[in-house]
Amino acid sequence: MTLTIALSKGRIFEETVPLLAAAGIVPAEAPESSRKLIIGTNRPDVQLVIVRASDVPTYVQYGAADLGIAGRDVLIEHGGVGLYQPLDLNIAKCRMMVAVPEGFDYEDAVRHGARLKVATKYPQIAREHFAEKGVHVDIIKLYGSMELAPLVGLADAIVDLVSTGGTLKANKLTAVEHLLDISSRLIVNQAALKLKYPTIQPVLDAFAGAVPA
Repeated sequence: MTLTIALSKGRIFEETVPLLAAAGIVPAEAPESSRKLIIGTNRPDVQLVIVRASDVPTYVQYGAADLGIAGRDVLIEHGGVGLYQPLDLNIAKCRMMVAVPEGFDYEDAVRHGARLKVATKYPQIAREHFAEKGVHVDIIKLYGSMELAPLVGLADAIVDLVSTGGTLKANKLTAVEHLLDISSRLIVNQAALKLKYPTIQPVLDAFAGAVPA
C-alpha cells in the first residue's frame, strides 16, 4: 500500500527534507532539478507528488495524496474541509501583513471610514480581517506581484506574506498591520489515516519528534 505525500517546490520542500529524513524517507531527486511531478523515495512504499502550494489541501482532501504540507494561509483560504491537521511543523515561517505605499496614512484612512481597495492573494483572510475592524474594503484578487498594485493605482493597500520585508522596501511599501503568524502544517486525509494507519502513524510520530523548536 503506497503512501503519497503532497509537497510544493521551494522553501516548504527544502525545510521538509530534514523531517522526511527523520521518518526514514529520502527523495530520489530534487523537484527543482527534475521535471517529474511524481518523485520516488528510498522507500518503495512512499512517493512524493509535487503540486502548487495552493493545491496541496485539495489533493489531500480528495485522497489523491494521503499526507501533505501546507501553509496556514493556504489552509485558511481552502477551509480545511475533510482534513486532519495534527502538527504545526514550525517551518516556512512568515507573517501576513497589511502594507501600503510610503507616505500613505493608513491609520487616518481607517479612522475616517475610507473605503479601501485591497489587493491580495488571500481574499478570505483579508475580508475577515477588515470586517472585524469595521473597515469597508473592495478586495481585488491577484495571483502574484502584489507589490505592483499600489504602485500603479490598482489598490490602496495589499495583504500579503512578509518574510524579511526586503521586497516591500524595494518597492517603497511599508507594513502597517500584522494579521497572522504563518507556518506550515502537516495535513492528513481522514480516510487514509484509518486505512493506512500502520504506515502513516510512524511518519506522524517521526515528524513530531523532529519539529524545530
